[in-house]
Amino acid sequence: MKKNVLALLVASAFPFIGAEQAQASAFALAEQGVSGLGNAYAGAAAAAEDASTVWWNPAGMARLPRGKHLLLGGHVIVPSTKFPNSGSTPAAASNPARTGNGGDAGDTAFVPNLFFAMDLNPSWSAGVGINVPFGLKTEYDADWIGRFQGITSEVKTLNINPSLSFKLSERASLGFGLSYQRAEIDLLSAVNYSGVAFGAGGAGLLAAVGGAGVEGQNSVSVDGDAWGFNIGALFDVTPATRVGVHYRSSLDYETDGSTSFTNVPAAFAGVPALAAATSNGNVKLDLETPATLSFSVAHRVSDRLELLADATWTEWSKISQLPLVRTSGAGNGSTLDTLTFNFDDTWRLAVGGNYKWSGPWTLRAGVAYDQSPVPNERDRTVRLPDNDRYWLSLGATYRASAVSRFDVGYSFIHVKDADINNDQTARARGIVRGTYEAYVNILSVQYQHSF
Repeated sequence: MKKNVLALLVASAFPFIGAEQAQASAFALAEQGVSGLGNAYAGAAAAAEDASTVWWNPAGMARLPRGKHLLLGGHVIVPSTKFPNSGSTPAAASNPARTGNGGDAGDTAFVPNLFFAMDLNPSWSAGVGINVPFGLKTEYDADWIGRFQGITSEVKTLNINPSLSFKLSERASLGFGLSYQRAEIDLLSAVNYSGVAFGAGGAGLLAAVGGAGVEGQNSVSVDGDAWGFNIGALFDVTPATRVGVHYRSSLDYETDGSTSFTNVPAAFAGVPALAAATSNGNVKLDLETPATLSFSVAHRVSDRLELLADATWTEWSKISQLPLVRTSGAGNGSTLDTLTFNFDDTWRLAVGGNYKWSGPWTLRAGVAYDQSPVPNERDRTVRLPDNDRYWLSLGATYRASAVSRFDVGYSFIHVKDADINNDQTARARGIVRGTYEAYVNILSVQYQHSF
């Protein structure tokens, strides 16, 4: 696949481009900066307390102390996603011995952030963020009952976000940024050749491929680039209360790559439609990421206590059905597969607080409700078995000196049990029926140096 020069420079400068499991709704990653993690990212668009404001609201750069601020952060994410089967139907003509639950589909991952901000003059500030805004990996055992609907699904992204802010007055500032983003998507699923053969040619073709239980695997790998923007504003509505508003645009991806099949029965060569459908070749996938709009408030109750609140709307309805289209060979122009999500728009609500404990220490806490875009059990997929999430977060800041600060944060995320009843019988993939059980632990550390 072609990769432009900018993408290669980015990859060499910042090699960590993926995440094992999305920790906001769907496949978004909320882990952008560690100070906000301790508050469950409550008030993130209004906080403006370190260089991570480049992501949350670039208008906040105008509120940082004069000088340059370099922030390095990392998040260790430990998810667990398990599927207790309760009434799934194996795919037609599949191997009756391969009906496992898939094991734990979540894996431990490390997600980094890098942010830099500096003042250019008394009115203008500039910054850049390098981060991972989307990430997903679900990986089941290869012999599980839902393998024809998905074994491995992985989304990896890298975002570079240069930004500017302008101070309108001591009480108001504006910010604007551009985003260059690169994404890679890898999908792996089993293929029920016996079921496909019986559906296409009855008992005769089923016998020709070797009877029941003949299967292989199909892999898809695509990547591409996209551009977007973000814009924000920050206002002191009273001496003690600050309000932030931030919008981040959708990005329109046109990814391309390849697909390949293993163990294709020789008998398929005599059926042109099946030969084309199981041939190796090139594919494309068009994807629009969701836009977001955030409203945040930070209110100083006293010299020691600050309260935070946040509401964020995400336009997940942009993602409904994603066709994988062949771009080469006998099947050029045909649809290899369609990823069906039928997402709804969502809200994320969070409240939190900061308490200046003593000397250099600040303690943090927060809770959040993160709505899932998955509308119902029929549209829930094994690739993204998402549901509503509830955050409980704690954190602390230690200012080692006037130019050095450390942040640590911990979040426990409870994912509401997610029923699934995904019927793909018509495509020889069976019915996956059961209830997913999931939770996430996140431990994060960051360091910011000012100079």
